Amino acid sequence: MSEERVGFFTDTSVCIGCKACEVACKEWNAIPEDGLSLTAMSYDNTQALGASTWRHVAFIEQPRPEGRTELPLAQGESTAQETPVGGDGELRWLMSSDVCKHCTHAACLDVCPTGSLFRTEFGTVVVQEDICNGCGYCVPACPYGVIEQRPHDGRAFKCTMCYDRLGAGREPACAKACPTESIQFGPLDELRERAALRVDQLHEAGVTDARLYGHDPDDGVGGDGAFFLLLDRPEVYGLPPDPVVTTRDLPAMWQHAGTAALSLLGGLAACFALTGRGRR
Repeated sequence: MSEERVGFFTDTSVCIGCKACEVACKEWNAIPEDGLSLTAMSYDNTQALGASTWRHVAFIEQPRPEGRTELPLAQGESTAQETPVGGDGELRWLMSSDVCKHCTHAACLDVCPTGSLFRTEFGTVVVQEDICNGCGYCVPACPYGVIEQRPHDGRAFKCTMCYDRLGAGREPACAKACPTESIQFGPLDELRERAALRVDQLHEAGVTDARLYGHDPDDGVGGDGAFFLLLDRPEVYGLPPDPVVTTRDLPAMWQHAGTAALSLLGGLAACFALTGRGRR
């Protein structure tokens, strides 16, 4: 990579569920309409990431934790209030704008037979739709279930982190459109530092469930290029709690297969040698 690695930090504590990121993503990337089907369980009308949904705003309704009504702002003075709440009828919305994680160790890259998927100079992972042959190997390879094939031609699509905009020195459309700066874009190392400070701020304000997800370079995917501040367990947001790159064990598997093949060849050679001796 010739450029500094960039990424997304999504602070879900200030997401208001406006879906401006979804709209901006579709408009800039000319992504087709995908049904807008309500789940009948929430105001979520896109349901999940897919070939025609590169940004997905999740709405999770749950009982409000006792002891707090407001979160501190991302910048400036804290507005947190210690107001006893909770009990019957008290609910809160957890909102989060999900996106492709642009993994450091991306399994989709490992399994792509045509080179359609590639790592850009910004450290992001992009699908070249004109090279994709629709084999679908990348779909089960993704530990997050992000990438998907479009049914009419079988080609795979996902977030490109607006690769064309990055090349022109512009930030991705979703981050540009976010009115609360829930979606922050920039150099990945700077975002990780900023995220750690934000978690500390929330903990000091009494929001003890605040945690980072996908920020650790030592996790099962080598750290994500798009990571999150969550207010509950990852499973609540539909995220795997401990994602692991699905091609992690491929080298060991090939080594075992090679050892087995050599053992088989050795056994066959011994059989032929013994057969030859018997005929003599």
